[in-house]
Amino acid sequence: MPRNFILSAAVLAASIAAVGSAGAQGTVKIGMVMPMTGPLAAAGQQVLAGARLYIKQHGETVAGKRVELIVRDDASSGETGKRLIQELVVNDKVDVIGGGLTADLMPSAPLLTEAQKPTVIMISSTTAVVEKSRFFVRTSCTLAQSSAILADWAAKKGLGKAVTLVTEFAPGLEAEEAFTNNYKAAGGQIAEAIRVPLRSPDFAPFLQRVKDASPQALFVFIPSTQAAVFARQFVERGLDKAGIALIGPGDLTDDETLQNMGDAVLGTVTAHFYSAAHPSALNKAFTEAYQKEARVRANFMVVSGYDGMHLIYAALDKTAGSTDGTALVAAMKGMTWESPRGPISIDGKSGEVMHNIYIRRVEKVNGELRNAEFETFNNVRDPRVAAK
Repeated sequence: MPRNFILSAAVLAASIAAVGSAGAQGTVKIGMVMPMTGPLAAAGQQVLAGARLYIKQHGETVAGKRVELIVRDDASSGETGKRLIQELVVNDKVDVIGGGLTADLMPSAPLLTEAQKPTVIMISSTTAVVEKSRFFVRTSCTLAQSSAILADWAAKKGLGKAVTLVTEFAPGLEAEEAFTNNYKAAGGQIAEAIRVPLRSPDFAPFLQRVKDASPQALFVFIPSTQAAVFARQFVERGLDKAGIALIGPGDLTDDETLQNMGDAVLGTVTAHFYSAAHPSALNKAFTEAYQKEARVRANFMVVSGYDGMHLIYAALDKTAGSTDGTALVAAMKGMTWESPRGPISIDGKSGEVMHNIYIRRVEKVNGELRNAEFETFNNVRDPRVAAK
């Protein structure tokens, strides 16, 4: 690590200690750096909406302290996100960070560790992020969790030849790796591995390559914000009639945009930790409340923000309102609760999320497209965490 960075981090820690935390003054400051604009804006807006719904339902005070939410827009840029995180810590004296993108969190990890700021990751699904700081915990997911499960499921169902198509950034590459490793181990053949650009991709030429390869299955990971465009081009290229099973992590059939994708996605199979159609009383109440609040269907990003705020509140209750970073993160690790997604827990050692992974199929229910769960894998760990 460069010497000047170490020195600046030390100065940062000293300045924080000198002024004291906001929590000592009766306020808990939670800084959320989210992509509110740019290509990943929908994800940030959904996470923030989930967090705000939780605060609205549970009040603006916890353990006798007032909760103050400070939101900053990284404009889907890691460089901007890193700067905003530093400003929240140094200038705003936040007690907790609500983490967004992988590109924000990776370069910020040394600073957040030095400042001892618990960071609840609510968007990033890259496994390696949590490993970067002992102050990181996650309430979103890892793509490896769902991709590895889906690879095993596809191989067992006799889908022995597949093409992978993923967005070329850290989450996409992780999804590709996890699916490929498990699929090959189960006897499957990868006919071609295709990567597409993150910004404004035209899927048509890539889908033609898929069609030419004649696989039994197409495994796709793209940001949920691009799913509707992908579905339209999938149909335009005739892949819906080519007998190719469309499979992928849950981003592919995002609950909020699913209804706009059309009947071409009927039968699409995904693996994910959440469906708005999850059959529980808690989820029914959650989805109804969110629908009333936002006028759109809840999705996995919304529940990640909702659960992220629950984890912060529960940890503050456990520490009797103390915002000491070491105490707060210790309270978060090992936490278990019932979420709209089903049972969820935070690994006591790594801080990684553990939850059920559901195999879902797009079906039409009462005239609406839904991700109907039909198989459950309980308490799934990230493969990297499970291997340790």
